Amino acid sequence: MTLEILTSDHLGEIRHGFFTRRGGASSGVFDGLNCGTGSSDQADIVTTNRTRVAEAMGGPLHGVHQVHSAEAVVAADPETRPRADGIVTDRPGVVLTILTADCAPVLFHDAQAGVIGAAHAGWRGALGGVLEATLAAMETLGATPGATRAAIGPTISQRAYEVGPDFLDTFEAEEPDALRFFANGADGKYHFDLPGFALRRLRRAGVDAEWTGHCTYSDPARFYSYRRTTHAGEADYGRLISAIAL
Repeated sequence: MTLEILTSDHLGEIRHGFFTRRGGASSGVFDGLNCGTGSSDQADIVTTNRTRVAEAMGGPLHGVHQVHSAEAVVAADPETRPRADGIVTDRPGVVLTILTADCAPVLFHDAQAGVIGAAHAGWRGALGGVLEATLAAMETLGATPGATRAAIGPTISQRAYEVGPDFLDTFEAEEPDALRFFANGADGKYHFDLPGFALRRLRRAGVDAEWTGHCTYSDPARFYSYRRTTHAGEADYGRLISAIAL
């Protein structure tokens, strides 16, 4: 099956893609293009999937060991995966990648400076400042937020992201206008708008940004979803990959 690669017109002609699960070699609960080396999928199959992505992107994949942090690094050796959730480069041929399964994958491009970035923004990282940290790392290479465009790829939408009152309290303690990203749900619960919150942080930082509008939870044929897997009682889940290269 051919790989399905979603792109954002917002990023222009820069080589990038939000890969769906279609076109991969994995089977069972991982059926499709599972690129998560941390999953319990067969390692050789994950390697096959990642090789297909590298071939589609035209270079070796550079990623990070994602820990829901607010840390961002400059890409170095593709065999090294530092503990961080953002990665940047100004080197042609370097393919930056982020893995997600409900969290927001964010790709950045400053066309004037020739700098790109990629970030993994779950609620914790987004609240902690991973998007701003990625922009700061890009600035060390000559980028500026005002010249940077960003696209948020497939992520869990507000209608599928139910949270409890403690979650809301955490946000209110950090963000004065946090309530705007929460809608009332059933039984005292709320629904959190992760892509909306990420867009808010990006735009507040001076970045022109948009969300592709794809919900990972509601489209099992195309996307992996940690939350959907949890609700279904499955043992594990695949990881989607998003990539960008100069």
